[in-house]
Amino acid sequence: MKPDAPTPPNPAATAAAQTGTNVSTAVANSFLNNTNQYTPDGSLRYDVTGNYDWTDPSTGSKYSIPTFTATQQLSDQQRAIKGQTDAAKMNMAGMGNALSGNVANVISKPMDIGQAPAAGDASTITGVGQAATSFDPGGQIQTSLGDYGQQQSTFGDAGDITRSYGPEDNFSADRQRVEDSLMQRMNPQLARERGNIEQRLADQGIRYGSQAYASAMDDYNRQANDARFGAIGQAGSEQQRMNQMAAQQAQFQNTAQGQAYAQAQGRGEFANQAQNQNYNQALGAGSFANQAVGQQFQQNAALGSFQNAGLAQQLAQAQSGFNASNASRNQYMQEQYAARNQPINEITSLLSGSQVNNPNFVNTPGSQIPTTDYAGIVNNNFSQQMGIYQQQNQNFQSTIGGILGLGAGALKGGYISDRRMKKDIDRVGTVFAASDSGKKKLPIYQYAYKDDPASMKHIGPMAQDVERVNPDAVFERGGVKHIDPDEMMGSILRAG
Repeated sequence: MKPDAPTPPNPAATAAAQTGTNVSTAVANSFLNNTNQYTPDGSLRYDVTGNYDWTDPSTGSKYSIPTFTATQQLSDQQRAIKGQTDAAKMNMAGMGNALSGNVANVISKPMDIGQAPAAGDASTITGVGQAATSFDPGGQIQTSLGDYGQQQSTFGDAGDITRSYGPEDNFSADRQRVEDSLMQRMNPQLARERGNIEQRLADQGIRYGSQAYASAMDDYNRQANDARFGAIGQAGSEQQRMNQMAAQQAQFQNTAQGQAYAQAQGRGEFANQAQNQNYNQALGAGSFANQAVGQQFQQNAALGSFQNAGLAQQLAQAQSGFNASNASRNQYMQEQYAARNQPINEITSLLSGSQVNNPNFVNTPGSQIPTTDYAGIVNNNFSQQMGIYQQQNQNFQSTIGGILGLGAGALKGGYISDRRMKKDIDRVGTVFAASDSGKKKLPIYQYAYKDDPASMKHIGPMAQDVERVNPDAVFERGGVKHIDPDEMMGSILRAG
């Protein structure tokens, strides 16, 4: 059923109620905070002595607001003391009046300071000698040393280091000569042996190109190759021997160059040590001279400080005498002032008298009743009711819109509403009832279709439930139950 909107509050009634609440709270706070106090010296009492009638200009309502009077009363002892004090003050005033004539005689005479001691003489301070502000620096500080020879940073050339040995071809030509000599001696012999083998094979009837001929020649060729490889290896050995001899010669030359380098380096280091010794001796002599200059400087500074200390002592002695003279004169002047002021002080003391002690009232803690925000409560209540109404109305509109919009994505003539085609089914209530008896309820659900990858939520009935209320509103297509919206809305009439 569609909800009814809440009735808004009456502003005039709300304002009148709020004003009455404020006035009542203010009167209650006045009674709470006007606390009567009673002390040994007296009392303080608050009494309602009347009422003030006030009319609210906006509503015309009349309010009677009480008015208070604070009364302070001394105790019996304090009232007695006050009477005695008033009488004493009267006597003192008479005595002061009588002495005032003597004061006129004292004031009419000028003060005589002719007998006062002399003030301090400033010349005894300014006559002190001048302080010493400088002294003999004690001689020139030695800041440099004599030149004691140039430090040796280089030494003689010990000769080049041998970085290669042997000829550029690394004795390849010598190896080739040895190999050629050996080959020249072997080749004629190998040729004769080849001819002998070919003749022997021919004598044996073995023809050129046959298997026996090829096997015999292979044996010969292997022997000939072995002989040639032996000659090549012997030539390589000769080349290696010559390389080793050249390497030993180069190593000997580099060793001699290193010995010459070490000797030259030793001579350079010896010369530098001698130069450094001369430098240290000159440095020691300069340091000794500077220490003597520093000692002389310290002695001169001590002498200047001693002179200044003597001058400061003289100044302090002169200052003490100056202060003593001024102190003596000030004491004399104070005595003269005292003699002149004493009669006036006596009259003032007589006229002042003593005072009665007033009651010492404490600051009582104030109690404050907070004012009830009646208007705020009323408005908040209306806002809450309005929010509930808007939510209910939105739910109602959403449910009705879901039911009435069932055919938005459906096929013409009906839409799929078979429970078997749906998932995530949650019942949200019963919105409609059948029109015939009102006893058959039509449940409404929130659900999603199984074939919808996005699982979009829908609200509406199930075909099985509609079929129980109105079988004519349900039909099957391909074994799936569908709802005819026109037929269903024609048979379901009343909101549940």
